[in-house]
Amino acid sequence: MAMGSIRSGGGDDDDGIDGAPMSEMNVTPLVDVMLVLLIIFMVAAPLMTTGVPVQLPKTTAQKVAQAKKPLEISIDKEGKPYLAKEELTPEGILPRLRALAAEDPSQVMLVRGDREVPYGKIMEVMGLVGQAGFTKVSLIAQSPGGALPSAPAAAAPATGTAR
Repeated sequence: MAMGSIRSGGGDDDDGIDGAPMSEMNVTPLVDVMLVLLIIFMVAAPLMTTGVPVQLPKTTAQKVAQAKKPLEISIDKEGKPYLAKEELTPEGILPRLRALAAEDPSQVMLVRGDREVPYGKIMEVMGLVGQAGFTKVSLIAQSPGGALPSAPAAAAPATGTAR
């Protein structure tokens, strides 16, 4: 086995390549390999989340009920309470709310009060809602952009305070 010396500079070889070392690295093949791996993982990832295939038993149980739309009690600028669009009398508000709470005490009750109504009146109505048996009570306010917030999920309180 013969050991030859590497010539440094000085002239062109027969193949036209200079013997000086390269100072830069070609990253194009690396990028190509990484893109292929990325595509393989993007295709394979959803296939790996399926889990173990099983044959589920059949049942006659009813499906889980979807969350109900929350009830709304509104207080207009004169201080009159309304349940949806039904006006409630001061002496009839508690029996009506108790009847609704007896049907479903976990029902969400949203309280909307006009900005000109005294705070004490809104708190009085919220107290009646709590007395009636509702455990999820929330205040509704208008967002700064002017649009009303969307109805909250059954477990999350709306904009404001929850009891």
